[in-house]
Amino acid sequence: MTSKRRRNDIDGAQSGKKKDKREDGAKISGIIEDTDARDNMREAWLKKERLTHGSIELDCRPFPHCVVKNFIQNESFLENLEKELLNLNFHEKSNDLYKFKQSDDLKKRKEPHIAGLRAMLFEQFRLWLSDVLQVDLEPVVDISCAKYEYTDVLLCHDDELEGRRIAFILYLVRPWDSSDGGTLDLYSVDENNQPRDIVKSLVPSWNTLVFFEVSPISFHQVAEVISKEKCRLSVSGWFHGSSLERPPRYVEPAIPRSPHLPKDEELLLEWINPVYLDMAYQTQVQEEFEESSEILLRNFLKEDKFKQVNEALKQNEIQWVKRGPPNKRSYRWVEQQALAPCVRDCWEMLSSEAFFLLLSNFTGLKLHFLAAGGETDEEGEGDEDEEEAGGSAGPSPPSVSENQKKPSTPLCRGELRCWGHRDYTLVHDTDLGNTEFALDLLLYFGCEDWQAEFGGFTSYIASGEDEELLTVSPENNALGLVYRDKETLKFVKHVNHRSVDLQGSSPRGGSFYDFSFVYYE
Repeated sequence: MTSKRRRNDIDGAQSGKKKDKREDGAKISGIIEDTDARDNMREAWLKKERLTHGSIELDCRPFPHCVVKNFIQNESFLENLEKELLNLNFHEKSNDLYKFKQSDDLKKRKEPHIAGLRAMLFEQFRLWLSDVLQVDLEPVVDISCAKYEYTDVLLCHDDELEGRRIAFILYLVRPWDSSDGGTLDLYSVDENNQPRDIVKSLVPSWNTLVFFEVSPISFHQVAEVISKEKCRLSVSGWFHGSSLERPPRYVEPAIPRSPHLPKDEELLLEWINPVYLDMAYQTQVQEEFEESSEILLRNFLKEDKFKQVNEALKQNEIQWVKRGPPNKRSYRWVEQQALAPCVRDCWEMLSSEAFFLLLSNFTGLKLHFLAAGGETDEEGEGDEDEEEAGGSAGPSPPSVSENQKKPSTPLCRGELRCWGHRDYTLVHDTDLGNTEFALDLLLYFGCEDWQAEFGGFTSYIASGEDEELLTVSPENNALGLVYRDKETLKFVKHVNHRSVDLQGSSPRGGSFYDFSFVYYE
C-alpha cells in the first residue's frame, strides 16, 4: 500500500508524539532553578531564619521545615501520577502509632509517572537540597505512597532513625480544608526536648511539597482525618545522610509504688460481687488464669456500688488534667483527693491488703504473705509446692531462689483515667515499667454502648512485633487482669472520631473511665 502523505508530514507527526511525551514528563518547579531563591534559602537555613521567596516558604520554628507550592509544573503529569498511585495495592497499617493505608516501596515501580517522579526526586531535587542545606545526601531515597481516609491518623513522633536526614511529603489531595483533619501538625518542645504543644498546622494541598529536617526535636503528627468523603493521598519518604547528633534520651521519673493499705476483708464484702469472694470460685478463676495469664471478670462490683461510682465519675465537677507528653500518651487523669468519697473508697479498695490477697487467690501470684505457697518460699523449701499453688502459665514469675536472694514487699501503683476522642498511649523504649514482670488491672466505668471500632481498647504485643497477643476492650463493671513479662508491651489504641459521631449527643462527648493499676510481687 502506498501512502500519499509527504515525508515532512510523517516527521511532523512523529515529532509531535515525542513532544507530547516530553510534555508529560516530570518538570520541577522553576523556583528550584532560580539562583537567587537557592542562595537566599541556603542563607536562611544556615541562620535558622524565616524566608518567603516566590512559591517557597521556609520556617525554622518549631524546627526547620519548608513548603514548596506548585512543585511540579505540568498538570497532566500530576493527574496521570494520581491515577497510577490510586491503582497501586495498598496495605492496611495499624499499630499504637498509626492507622492508614500504605503502598509497597516505590523504588522499583515501572509505571511511567511514578518512575518519572522518582527520578526527579532522587536526582534533580536531591542535588538541589544538598546544595541548599550544605549536606551530602545519598542517592538511595525511601519513597512510598500513603492514603489517609476517615479516622486514619499518624500520632506524634520525631521520624528519627539512623541515616534519615530530610523527610519529604508531596501532597496530591483535591480541595482540602483544616476541618477535614489530616493536617501536618508541628510540635514545640519543653526543656527536656519532649513535645509539648502543636504550634503550627499545615493543611495539605494539591501539588505542594513539604520537607523538614529530621532531628531530636522534629516532633510532628498527621492529625486524624475526619472527612468521610475525601482521601488524603501523598508520596513521602526520607533523604539519607549523616544523622544529627542526639543528646541522651530523656527518661521520665518512675511513678511511685506503694505497699497495700491496711484494710481488711470487710471492705471486700462491702464492694465486690459475692460470687468472686467464694473460695471455690476463686480456685476456678485461678485455674482459668493460669491457662492464659489473663481473665475478664464481669459484674465485678456490687451493682449499687458500681452505679454510685459510675454516676460520680460523670459529674462535671471533676477537674480532669491532661497527661502527656504526646509522643508517649494523651489522656486525662485526676488526683485521688479530688474525687467524690465513693470513688476514693473504690480506689482504696483496689489498694487494700485484702484486695492484694484476693488477687493472689485469683492469679496464684504472691501478692500477700498468706498467698498459697508464700510461707514455703520464705523458708526456702519445695519448688513443687510453688507449682501446686500456681503462678501464671504464660510468662513465668521469678524463680524461688531469686526471691530468696532479693526479698521484696508486694507493691502497686494506680491511677484513674478518662478516655475520649484523640486520647491514646504509645509504646516507647524509655518506659522502664514495661520491662518487668507485673500484673495489670483494668476496671471500667462509663462504657455504655462503647464499640471496638471507637478505639480505646488496651492492646498487648510482643516486643518488636505489631501482632496483637491480647486485647482488653472497655466494658462496664468488668475487671481485666493480665500478667505480662519483660517482653510484653501494651498500649491504648487511639480513640477516633467515630466515638463523637455515634455518641455526639452525650454531654461527655463519648468518654469512658478506668482504674488502671499495676501490681508487683
